[in-house]
Amino acid sequence: MSPAPGSEHASVLLHEAIDALVTRRHGIYVDGTFGRGGHARLLLERLSCDGRVVAFDRDPEAVAAATALADPRFSIHHARFGRMKAVLLELGVDRVDGVLLDLGVSSPQIDAAERGFSFRLDGPLDMRMDPTRGESAAEFLQRADERHIAEVIREYGEERFALQVAKALVARRERGSPVRTTRELAAVVAGAVRTREPGQDPATRTFQALRIFVNAELEELEQALNAALDLLTPGGRLVVISFHSLEDRLVKTFIVRESRSPVDRRAPFAPPRPSRLRALGRTKPSADEVRANPRARSAVMRIAERTEAAA
Repeated sequence: MSPAPGSEHASVLLHEAIDALVTRRHGIYVDGTFGRGGHARLLLERLSCDGRVVAFDRDPEAVAAATALADPRFSIHHARFGRMKAVLLELGVDRVDGVLLDLGVSSPQIDAAERGFSFRLDGPLDMRMDPTRGESAAEFLQRADERHIAEVIREYGEERFALQVAKALVARRERGSPVRTTRELAAVVAGAVRTREPGQDPATRTFQALRIFVNAELEELEQALNAALDLLTPGGRLVVISFHSLEDRLVKTFIVRESRSPVDRRAPFAPPRPSRLRALGRTKPSADEVRANPRARSAVMRIAERTEAAA
């Protein structure tokens, strides 16, 4: 289904990301989240005729949209970005010059009611990035016990009223009316969450938590970061755009850890292991970009470079 009117996806930090990513115009680059192709298209413009972009997306609609990008230097794969290393090795590629991960949900996904990502639109409570696989949010809430639901909402949504929300959801289910739509879930959460930050809907944190859990987003991100580190050639860049604190914290921790030169305590006189990354800083959208695209306001981009010594 086509996205709702006004739902055309605007890639966040578009030029900043590609400026940071491209160090070799003839190189091989990975776009881990094709979405609607904003980053991939600009990346192809920056590359020479010998360059190459290998893109991934778990959303079948994004993969279908990629067919419009008729460029022999480009390929798209219906797969999670955590599998990038396995897919690239199947293609005969064992080194790349850059990896871009633009995390979160795209505007077409948010603005399509049937995908179930938004509490502002009434639709089935799905939330799967790939609706052809796995368990929907509604199915999880139908089977999970109160403790598990509360853990998910607390851990992935950082919601201090997680237990109250879980109790309300289970009570409704036991009355024979489990939540099946986004509006039903939003109504239950609104009745359970007593206070909320000014300007934030009470359902925001619960919807975030269920989406992250259903799609195993943090586990997938950890796998992708490790895969990128293995694939990057010396001087190659890792660029990650995050949209909430859990993602950004994970990316920051990974870059800090891999930028260190640890000493093996079992062999204290041996030289430290060379660091594998060098942190190159963080960037946030400009005030002009946030005004033009309010969904950019929480974005943080972190950049790191594969070190020569570790290769």
